[in-house]
Amino acid sequence: MNVLEILLPAVCVVMICLPLVKVFTGKVTKKEAKFRLYTHIACFFVCVIGFSLFQLNGMGVFAEGETVVNSITGTMAQGLGFLAAALATGLSSVGAGIAVAAAAPAAIGAFSENDKNFGKAMIFVAMGEGVAIYGLLISIIMIFMKL
Repeated sequence: MNVLEILLPAVCVVMICLPLVKVFTGKVTKKEAKFRLYTHIACFFVCVIGFSLFQLNGMGVFAEGETVVNSITGTMAQGLGFLAAALATGLSSVGAGIAVAAAAPAAIGAFSENDKNFGKAMIFVAMGEGVAIYGLLISIIMIFMKL
């Protein structure tokens, strides 16, 4: 491994995360927190554009003649399939989180009113979690599907 292969991603991760350190410790005002969030987003996109330009210019991190063992070579369709699988999992998990955030407090309230409501209320919480499981299953099917 080159020093560049180790150092460049580490510097990018630090650059992306650094603006949010004070936000997580709670030592900033609301206005400064918004500015730091925008800085965080801008640093992320700068890194993405930088890595894209790095790859488009043909400047690889491997020396010429060096071979990569067990490299994954694929088509654009395979890459988009992996992206679709990641989106299916991620967005279904976000949807399940929203559903559980709404259903769980209502289930706890119904259970505190009457002990017989526990089973009925937990069904709705489990239905919200089912959305994430279905998204995960769809992404597994997408990944292992041979086109």
